[in-house]
Amino acid sequence: MASMIAAASGKPFMASILLVFGLFISHLAVLTGAQSLGVCYGRNGANLPKQAEVISLYKANGIGRMRLYDPDPATLQALRDSNIELILDVPKSSLQPLADPAKARDWVQKNVKAYSPGVKFRYISVGNEIHPSDAEAKFVLPAMQNVQNEISAANLRAQVKVSTAIDTTLLGGSYPPSKGFFGDAASSYIKPILQFLAKNGAPLLVNVYPYFSHANDPARVGLDFALFRAPAVVVSDGKNRYRNLFDAMVDSVYSALEKAGNPNLKIVVSESGWPSAGGKAATRENAGTYYRNLISHVKGGTPKKRGQAVETYLFAMFEENLKEAGVERNFGLFLPNKQPKYQLSFR
Repeated sequence: MASMIAAASGKPFMASILLVFGLFISHLAVLTGAQSLGVCYGRNGANLPKQAEVISLYKANGIGRMRLYDPDPATLQALRDSNIELILDVPKSSLQPLADPAKARDWVQKNVKAYSPGVKFRYISVGNEIHPSDAEAKFVLPAMQNVQNEISAANLRAQVKVSTAIDTTLLGGSYPPSKGFFGDAASSYIKPILQFLAKNGAPLLVNVYPYFSHANDPARVGLDFALFRAPAVVVSDGKNRYRNLFDAMVDSVYSALEKAGNPNLKIVVSESGWPSAGGKAATRENAGTYYRNLISHVKGGTPKKRGQAVETYLFAMFEENLKEAGVERNFGLFLPNKQPKYQLSFR
């Protein structure tokens, strides 16, 4: 009886502790989800704001991560002490030069070490969407190795991971997601890169665009499936159920990694977006729906990686009027005058 009374008297205190702990965990989950988001900063426009203004816009909107497609000195300078984490790309034109160790040393010294620790480098993406048939393909892995060596020499290995960004056309199959595999033409190119990533504890960067899958085959790839609003399961794949195309695409790459002998590699979605004009289903309403649903969805992971937030970078910060006419000019979350196109919350 005495023990029962003691237990009963402790219940209000214990309930308070559990409530506080639950609120802490809830806050932590929201914070973790928010931190998994970034926005790509493309600069291929003639009317874009100054770099310092762009960094202020990121901070004002609570955007804590950025992808930058070239080592622009003004942007890197503006990023100092901003606390924004950065993916910095090695442009396609620099891949062959960086296959030379001396030039890789100069590149890392000039574009990374000179700005660290004021700039929070997260990943170096050595190339973006390089295909096995591209002339630059043979330089990707040597450049990655040389950049990695210089990152290590600069004592930044624990902070900065070296990777490359691929697109999903390297897959030889992706339906259902468990059948995902790298095609024959891509295997000899990608497998040594995957081994490099595994050895160095780096993720694979993958650009994931449900928009193009829908636009290229709207009869088979439904709009609701692509926009995260399918009312029921669309794809059943063993124990996994898919109600959106984003999850299916990411998990098909995870399946390809497993078949390539790298089941523990992490995927970072280095681009994903939806255009507001210029093509099929490219409307402001659809684009806003996609971005809002993507932001809320990635916190929960995919069916293969349930509960593991998907680090995702939205494409892109601005409309870029120097790009090819059509959808490519219409992925911006903000207009060049810094006004938002959509009501989005990154916090």
